[in-house]
Amino acid sequence: MKFLVCISKVPDTTSKIDFTDNNSKFNEAGVQFIVNPYDEWYALVRALELKESLGGSVTTITVGPATDEPIIRKALAIGADNAVRINAEPGDAYFTAHQIAEYAKANAFDVVLTGKETINYNGSQIGGMVAELMGTPYISLATKMDLNGNTATLEKEMVGGVEIVEVNTPFVLSAAKGMAEQRIPNMRGIMAARTKPLEVIEPVPCDDLTSFVSFELPPEKSEVKLVDADNIGELVNLLHNEAKVI
Repeated sequence: MKFLVCISKVPDTTSKIDFTDNNSKFNEAGVQFIVNPYDEWYALVRALELKESLGGSVTTITVGPATDEPIIRKALAIGADNAVRINAEPGDAYFTAHQIAEYAKANAFDVVLTGKETINYNGSQIGGMVAELMGTPYISLATKMDLNGNTATLEKEMVGGVEIVEVNTPFVLSAAKGMAEQRIPNMRGIMAARTKPLEVIEPVPCDDLTSFVSFELPPEKSEVKLVDADNIGELVNLLHNEAKVI
């Protein structure tokens, strides 16, 4: 069974966010980057669990410049067999999905896994686009996956219950919380990651369909107003006249 796991570089959640070029570009200066948690904790780890129980291989794929390689090496340290980096600065989700789909089709992967979304853009677009471009089924927000031969049984949460889906390989899924538990790379894995194959290939021709016009930071939080527990009238007045629904 051949697994392809999409890996994305994102800012650490504790990073201070800023923009340059008239708020049209994210400022990466001084930012600590990590593997997108949904890609790492759920998609990658579940692929590794299935490889360990059923056999096969796990390849990661990243669309990005050479500065993405440290986070790719972390995925290798966790247990991926090899990695591919498409040497391009992704302009939008379609460009990224197109590169992944072309590589996946050319190399006959059985299952393509992504995290449900990235924590920087929260677009949740890549998985569906990759599946459409590959012409394969797509299961979104899966919380559990088991494989029996070429048939996968997946679960996904829905309002009031759980939906169970069966699908034959090849297919694409986006993994949500519950798919697997986070793994911490050990020293052996970290050392092995230095020599694992990391193939760099050039992108296939593809135009960006969208562009970023500007980014905007949320407004700063206002001061907290404390109201005496016995002064109900003032509390009611503030709720009516000053409180804002966000």
